[in-house]
Amino acid sequence: MAETVRNPKQTRSIDKKNRIIEAGYKLFARDGYYSTNTAMIAKEAGVSTGIVYGYFRDKRDILIEVLNVYVNKVFEPIFAMFDKIKAPIDFDFLLTHAVEAVVQMHKDNSAIHAALHSLTYSDELVNERFTELENEMTLRVADCLAKNGYQPEDLKERVHLTMRCIQDFAHEYIYDHHEYLSYTQMKDLLVKMLKHIFE
Repeated sequence: MAETVRNPKQTRSIDKKNRIIEAGYKLFARDGYYSTNTAMIAKEAGVSTGIVYGYFRDKRDILIEVLNVYVNKVFEPIFAMFDKIKAPIDFDFLLTHAVEAVVQMHKDNSAIHAALHSLTYSDELVNERFTELENEMTLRVADCLAKNGYQPEDLKERVHLTMRCIQDFAHEYIYDHHEYLSYTQMKDLLVKMLKHIFE
């Protein structure tokens, strides 16, 4: 394990570090965090193990960078969707699109999401990052709604509860997927239920 790591400044060095992060992202998604080691990441990135330890102290350092890439890649488009909210707010339209966007996000990133989310139970920093993300989303969405005239006293609670319901539905749809359930009907029921929260 390297005691000090370099902060790359030259284009070639930055490219190497990014390749290592991309390799970690791919392997954590495919094989899981615990089944991946730095030698595998180095090989996937096309660099030596020594180069990996030049930029990262250990595999967990790579994990944190992968987590940051994942958060930016996956959640910025959802944030951007809410940033476009304009009064008067059509909650039927907004909630339907929010559910569809979160389901699609889970579908497109199911392997890496499962790998990272499973670590929230064993890695305090990963858990903190997901909690920070949840907090940021609650506050940002609540702020967007408030700026457009929707300002009940319990706004943050309504937004947070809605987000949790949407995420649970996405997990059900992508990871559990019971054959006897109609997810189209379940989505419609979910949107109707969530609309009541905002009435």
